[in-house]
Amino acid sequence: MKPSSRKGPARVVFDKVTKRYGTNVVAVDQISLDFPAGTLVTLLGPSGCGKTTTLRMIAGLEMASSGRILIGDDDVTRLPATARDVSMVFQSYALFPHMSVLQNVSYGLQVSGFSKDVVASKANDVLKQLGLEVLGARYPNELSGGQQQRVAVARAIVLEPRVLLFDEPLSNLDAKLRRYVRQEIRDLQQSLGLTVVYVTHDQEEALAVSDTVVVMNNATIAQMGSPRELHDRPHTRFVADFIGGANVLPCEVASVQGEQATVRLGGLTLTTNNCAGTATQRHVAVRPNRVSLLPAGSPHALEATIQKATYVGEQMEYMVQTPLGELFVTSPDTDRPVAAGASVALAFVEEDVVLLSD
Repeated sequence: MKPSSRKGPARVVFDKVTKRYGTNVVAVDQISLDFPAGTLVTLLGPSGCGKTTTLRMIAGLEMASSGRILIGDDDVTRLPATARDVSMVFQSYALFPHMSVLQNVSYGLQVSGFSKDVVASKANDVLKQLGLEVLGARYPNELSGGQQQRVAVARAIVLEPRVLLFDEPLSNLDAKLRRYVRQEIRDLQQSLGLTVVYVTHDQEEALAVSDTVVVMNNATIAQMGSPRELHDRPHTRFVADFIGGANVLPCEVASVQGEQATVRLGGLTLTTNNCAGTATQRHVAVRPNRVSLLPAGSPHALEATIQKATYVGEQMEYMVQTPLGELFVTSPDTDRPVAAGASVALAFVEEDVVLLSD
């Protein structure tokens, strides 16, 4: 079965897809996903979680062991990569070193059988769109990392794929350039209405570019949702820690009614509407920047001692010892840092406390 010839961004669906290697290794385990057309979805997780294997199954570089994969209305589960109408930007960019920028971008069109005039027109249009027209005669070794990245993207989108895939595209760039290029990718995706599936292990990168983030762990989906949902309302200890490094604290659950829970943290009693768990759960999450440092003895606060105080430019970072264990706290107040060894009190805004499901 061949994919339909209709162009335009396509929805991507995984229906109970599993990928096994041999009899003992399960890289992806019974995952179901539905990525709407024209959105940017990021697969996020630690090494070995299954995110890259999932991406490669969309590309047709790996075949699913069971389940179905749809691109648009087409079942592509058993189709080779060349029949799927997708393009992939690899981590290494994989540019041909002996070809100029224009030749690199033109190559896919040439092997697809387009005429010379069409190849030249399409390639030059894409170079202009990405601000690369003045670099057409240069070779990859004459380009910066960010320029090479844009050439790799140009080579992919010139084929007008229904789905564009990125495999750790920013890992070879320095921190400042990563911020610039990730915004370029996001702007391009939105301006062209592309369906993009993006793989990274960097949670800040995922939050910055995505419509939807799929957090994977141990070959399964831990949680998926918008960047804000995942950051502010993690469901599990794994997601709370992986997205933003939340503090996970033991608690006693007094009551749960729907999404509202009353919990006890040490001597504090808090009621939160951020409830992912039940009355049987015993942990809450709170972000480092959602904990307030107050003078020791302040009412409705948890007594604590500063263990370490570190200035990191835009904020102070504190390791704080409490009766519930050690907490990581950040503060924008760099002019009045609290010294190590000082007694303080910690206050929590109830809406910033999340009862976890495990």
